[in-house]
Amino acid sequence: MDPKQLLQLAHKACKERGARLTAVREQVFVLMAENEGAIGAYDLLDKLQKVDPSAKPATVYRALDFLAKQGFVHKIESINSFLLCDHFSDCHHPVQLLICDNCGHVEEIQSNNLDLALRAMADASGFTINHQVVEAHGKCQNC
Repeated sequence: MDPKQLLQLAHKACKERGARLTAVREQVFVLMAENEGAIGAYDLLDKLQKVDPSAKPATVYRALDFLAKQGFVHKIESINSFLLCDHFSDCHHPVQLLICDNCGHVEEIQSNNLDLALRAMADASGFTINHQVVEAHGKCQNC
């Protein structure tokens, strides 16, 4: 989807949730939408500084924190990067990521079976899952 269309959807979602998409958050969102795949915070900072030379690491991290809380981006812990969510209107969905260790490609998938199995195992242990991100590393079909 076009970054401008995604931005319109993000504005709509923020308005419905009573959240504020500030100019800096919007700039970081657009940079994420224009980027293919996962990107690190410092790479985002480099891009942001071309638009806003005064931007600092904290600026990017605060914006990414907001975008993650809104469900617009996912943090990929194992490679310390961020990925624009494929369906960010549902900010509480379980996240499953396929990460290629060769080329770095990251694909978000949706498996209800995996989610149900994990929740069933958690329930059996008396554990309540509040947030779920499954990161699977391997080799993509292009590699």
